[in-house]
Amino acid sequence: MATLKKYDIDGKEIGEESIDDKNLKLVKNSQLIKDYLVAIRNNARQWSANTKGRKEINRTGAKPHRQKGLGRARQGSFGAPQYKGGGIVFGPKPKFDQHVKVNKKERKAAIRSLIAERIAVGNACILKLSDDKVEKTKQVSKFLDAIKLIDKRVLVLGKSGTFNNLKRCMKNIPKKALIDVLAVNGYNLALSTNLIIIDSAFDDINSILTKSEKNQ
Repeated sequence: MATLKKYDIDGKEIGEESIDDKNLKLVKNSQLIKDYLVAIRNNARQWSANTKGRKEINRTGAKPHRQKGLGRARQGSFGAPQYKGGGIVFGPKPKFDQHVKVNKKERKAAIRSLIAERIAVGNACILKLSDDKVEKTKQVSKFLDAIKLIDKRVLVLGKSGTFNNLKRCMKNIPKKALIDVLAVNGYNLALSTNLIIIDSAFDDINSILTKSEKNQ
């Protein structure tokens, strides 16, 4: 059994929680995780960048100067790319729908793999939280300092409605994020080096890590 240290909000170790080893011995599929993260990034884009070519801009149709007799290169339009305010050559255009679909099984497998990896290497712990006792950002900073995570990229996973004060107090602490455990995605996990699991969300983490036909 793998064990996770449990802390209170003062940073004192108050116990441990166990996770079945077989839930952590997953075959890491780096390509699956990479494809999933690329899909998240692509789906966050608007794909609406647009530039106008020489035929689309609103410029006079007159020739800049006569064709012959000046010793200059012939020019046909002020809309040509070499003129200020002229059309853009090979500029971006709105593309077709670039949405990338990710299957539920692939999404869950990627999230499961990333969580299991953090736990397996010892970069996860549990916080016993009474949200009404969290009042100040300073209090949260002291907690993170006590468990030596103040300078790390930390993702805190909790159950919606149980961490409102903690979320407010964490807003001004850099490189820290707090997310509902049921809304977490692989991008949040990939950006973080450490996980803090609020005790109310521990059962949900176990459920995510449990590989079954129903929970693929």
